[in-house]
Amino acid sequence: MRRLLILLILLICLLVPSRGAGLAVNGEVEMPEPERLIALTFDDGPRESTTGRLLDGLRERGASATFFVVGEEAEKNPALIKRMIAEGHQVGNHTWSHVQLEKATPTVALQEIMQTDALLKELLGEGTYWLRPPYGLIGAGLEKKIQVPMVKWSVDPRDWESRNTQKVVQAVLKDAKPNSIILLHDIYPTSVNAALQIVDALQAKGYWFVTVEEMLRLNGITPEAGVLYRTGAGA
Repeated sequence: MRRLLILLILLICLLVPSRGAGLAVNGEVEMPEPERLIALTFDDGPRESTTGRLLDGLRERGASATFFVVGEEAEKNPALIKRMIAEGHQVGNHTWSHVQLEKATPTVALQEIMQTDALLKELLGEGTYWLRPPYGLIGAGLEKKIQVPMVKWSVDPRDWESRNTQKVVQAVLKDAKPNSIILLHDIYPTSVNAALQIVDALQAKGYWFVTVEEMLRLNGITPEAGVLYRTGAGA
């Protein structure tokens, strides 16, 4: 129900931007204000052993997320990619083999991006699959050739380093604020555990978990190709 409310609100934002957005619930307007929005993002997957359990937990909590998938992993797990979209999540591009775009030649960098984009279109249909450059870095001038919005993050608990559930949870809860984009990796069981605890803790504080695209649009921002967004409040 919570995810359905968000999707309906986003639709209203797109159709009636000049009047704001709201949804009548029991005679009252239910609307996630920008100061109640937050985005969970996951890199490097999907993996059957971890991503499936994460999707189960997000569905139970009515929370949306954004998954930046590696093409090599997506090719092995097409059912998970399709499930992400079916359950209201956003799917994005994290290159084919997690190449460092700031060190790769423009030809290699674009090939890595385009190969994953082609796979996502094959699996999910035509669409705009946003890019998260591995390590958050992209070569000088390459952004001018990127045809989709790009996403970095504002909260990084370095879950790949500690692989400790409680350390990750504490780091995120310490730094999370309205319109934060949180970086996690759905290939680690400890990160999946942490993500679900983070959702529980922040929902209890009134936060709504939305996709990055939803968060930007609910903040009145029209995402632009080649722009790197670090928070839901803008680039």
